[in-house]
Order: sequence, then structure tokens, then C-alpha cells
Amino acid sequence: MKRTLPTLTALLATVLVAVGCGGASDSKTGGGTASAASGKATLSLVAYSTPQVVYDELIPAFAKTPAGKGVGFKTSFGASGDQSRAVEAGLPADVVSFSTEPDVTRLVKAGLVNGDWNATPSKGLVTTSLVSFIVRKGNPKHIKTWADLLRKDVKVLTPNPFTSGAAKWNILAAYGQASGGGKDPAAGLKYVRELITKHVVVQDKSGREALQNFTSGTGDVLLSYEYEATTAQRKGEKVDFVTPDDTIKINIDIAKTIKGDPAAQRFIDYVLSEAGQQKFVEWGYRPVNETVLAANAAKFPNPPGLFTIEDLGGWTKVNDTLFDPAKGSIAAIERDAGVSTDK
Repeated sequence: MKRTLPTLTALLATVLVAVGCGGASDSKTGGGTASAASGKATLSLVAYSTPQVVYDELIPAFAKTPAGKGVGFKTSFGASGDQSRAVEAGLPADVVSFSTEPDVTRLVKAGLVNGDWNATPSKGLVTTSLVSFIVRKGNPKHIKTWADLLRKDVKVLTPNPFTSGAAKWNILAAYGQASGGGKDPAAGLKYVRELITKHVVVQDKSGREALQNFTSGTGDVLLSYEYEATTAQRKGEKVDFVTPDDTIKINIDIAKTIKGDPAAQRFIDYVLSEAGQQKFVEWGYRPVNETVLAANAAKFPNPPGLFTIEDLGGWTKVNDTLFDPAKGSIAAIERDAGVSTDK
């Protein structure tokens, strides 16, 4: 089953309807504005789908602090690329959090986010994670390595990398481990082609949709973030996860928009504080606050073959050579598999 991306007009209309439906909003005004009746600021948080459960806890916790007193929220969660394009097209946002850096730099180019957004102690990051294998409880097919994903009896799920930031990380993990951290591109692409064309059975629009599809019974393994598995477990889903020896470190970004209400920076500061980062830890996200990370080091070990986006040449090179819809090598593989590469 293949999924296609709706037009940008339809996308924006859909996301505008979704704003405030994340369970965390307590205001009737738009982002970056103030209610005439109360004078209280209302922030619009636009983010990728998975961390909604964390923000649903962070927002009321922030409201109880002096910095958050009187601040209301509108929230919108969805596929990272879709969310970024919606903000570019006019969706109000004071704070954005996306699962790939290009989704933020798109807004820098559009004049909506400052170019120095990542000149912070955390380098613009709010959390990190690792690409892992989510499997059925007990791992009945004994899936442990990337080679296992190419077995004839294994069906794989991963989202569409042209709508989902999660999917880009997943594919880069697959490509990177087979290419020796980018040293042998041909080997990396050979693995990705076999994986996508012969073993991936569904490419949903977002990481959250892919997880829902997997927990409903589709497939044997879901390529996803480490914290997708821990979140699913905390929600009572019968899944386990395996982190392969060779995988990629995932960087999750957060930024204030240029026209964002001043309260937006206070919220980001709270999210990066020890109290805020501990909320992420409780859901399985790797913190970027050094104190919190040190206190939880045993919970988040690094596999021996961990590599980074920088090892693969950085996002500019990766997007140009692998994901460019017109000339990217992985884009060509996806088209051959019948998957839309439209953005």
C-alpha cells in the first residue's frame, strides 16, 4: 500500500484545523497573540508528531512556573516535513520543533526563523535518539541485525522520507551502516534498494502513523526512533525494540520564530531545563541537558558503531545527493518502488 502527499493548499487547511487539537491548548486565540479579555499570551507550538505526549505534560508544568504564568497554548502535531511546509505557507507558530534540521532551515530561508537559531548551548537541539528496530513482544522472529531485515520472512515498515523526518533518519541509518559510515556509497545504496523494493510493505506519512500501523498488526519490524518504542511500551503496547550495533544518532531541533511572542523563549528555556528534560527522559528521549544526561548515562548507552549525520557529509550533501526529488539516489529508488517523492 503506497501513500501520496496532498497538495500544499490541502495540507495547510488540514493542519490549520488540527491546531489546538493536541490536548494541550487552553486558549481561544492564535499563536503569538494576546487575548483582549485577559491580556495573556498564547503561544502556537508546531511540532512533529511523536513528542505530543511529552508536550502534553510539559505545557501544564510550565504554566505552574513563574515564567509560564498566564501563558496559553495552541498546538499542532504531524509529519515533520508537512509541519515545516505548513508554517512556511502561513500556519502561525511561535515555537517549532522538527525531526530534521532542513525542516528548520526551510523557515530560515523563508525569513521566519533567525539564522543563528542553533547557536545555543544545546546547538539548537531539544533531544536526541537512535534509529532502532521495533519488534513484536518477545521478538519472535529474532531480528537483531540489519542483515535480518533482508530475510525473506521479514516484512518492514518505515515512513515515507519525503513527508516524514523520521523516515529520513531511518533510511540514513540503513544507508550508513551498509556504506561504512558513507565511505562506500554504492554498498549503501544497494542495501537501501533491496530493503525498500523487496521488504518494506508500507510507507506511511509520519512516524506516528507508521507506529499505529505496526501496532495494529502490519509487518514484523518497524524502523523507528528508540523513543517511539519506549513511548509505545509506556502506553501499554506489546512491543520490544532492538538497537543494532551500527546506527545513526538522531538530532531533534527546537527554535523560536522571529515574530514569536517573547514567552516562546521562556518556554524553550523551560523545555531545556533539568525539570523539562527529565520529562523527556521519562518517555525514553535522550536529553541534551548535560546534567540530566550524566544522571541517566546508564539508561542511554551508545552502540559501538554509532555514527552521525556529519559522518555522512551533513544535511546539505545528504539532501542533494540522496533525497533531492529530481536527482537524489534514494529518491530514484523510492520512485522505482512506486512511492511519491512529491513534497
